[in-house]
Amino acid sequence: MLRILFAARSERWDQYQGPLTQALAKVGLDAQLGTDLPPETIDYIVYAPNSHITDFTPFKRLKAVLNLWAGVEDVAGNPTLTVPLARMIEDGLTEGMTEWVTAHVLRHHLDLDIHIIRQDGTWDDRPPPLARDRTVAVLGLGQLGGAVATALAALNFRVLGWSRRPKTLHGIDTRSGAGGLAQTLGEAEIVVLLLPLTTETDGILDADRFAALRPGAVLLNPGRGGLVDDDALIAALDNGHLGHATLDVFRTEPLPADHPFWAHPGITVTPHIASATRVQTASEAIAVNIVRAEAGEPLKGLVDRHAGY
Repeated sequence: MLRILFAARSERWDQYQGPLTQALAKVGLDAQLGTDLPPETIDYIVYAPNSHITDFTPFKRLKAVLNLWAGVEDVAGNPTLTVPLARMIEDGLTEGMTEWVTAHVLRHHLDLDIHIIRQDGTWDDRPPPLARDRTVAVLGLGQLGGAVATALAALNFRVLGWSRRPKTLHGIDTRSGAGGLAQTLGEAEIVVLLLPLTTETDGILDADRFAALRPGAVLLNPGRGGLVDDDALIAALDNGHLGHATLDVFRTEPLPADHPFWAHPGITVTPHIASATRVQTASEAIAVNIVRAEAGEPLKGLVDRHAGY
């Protein structure tokens, strides 16, 4: 019998206990799932970085850690974790992110805010541009970024994709490296941030990078709050170079009520809802990954510990 420790906050256990138990049984795993099992007996840990576990050394027979979130920056560098680590990859995350980004790209592309807010009797019948005349850049072409870029291209946007290492994605004009980033920022009218947060990407959109943007460009950040230099963002909005920023993630969450983002007319705040882990599909993904591990197959979402994602 496999022993699986669920290491997350108590409210998560209440949500996951039933669906995860059912998912494990559905794939034929003989497993004991619990929140208080002897460390030396544990085979797998279903893990949230805000749980109580920070030292993995007591788990002598541990085979892998399965993260409940897509982001692993809070655990990937833990020196006590020496077994494989998998980030969450599940359909609900991907679909939710694609829907949020597509909605806000279309919102800014069609200038919907003007028509929704300005109900003042002004009849402005200028037609909006077509998607084929709008350039959207997706920074980060992993599981989520790749899906988002593909969906936007299917709507006929001209999509640029940037990643730190070269990647090829059908229908997407892909670039990489520092030169590729500068070129991409200079061409894009809407920029979507979906990079992982690492020491290399922390604050990647700083004052210099904002200055490199095409004047009037719009920023969407549903990726990681730490990707953006907050002060540089506000400065770029205040000087008119950046047109608008729609932000779903922040350096401090929940975003403090007195944070200047809330009151800034050039910023839209959404409360980290772009891509949430769905309990049912996440449970199924965890169960399938454990089956893969038991069969000696590589985990889906296996984290490159050196790269940090």
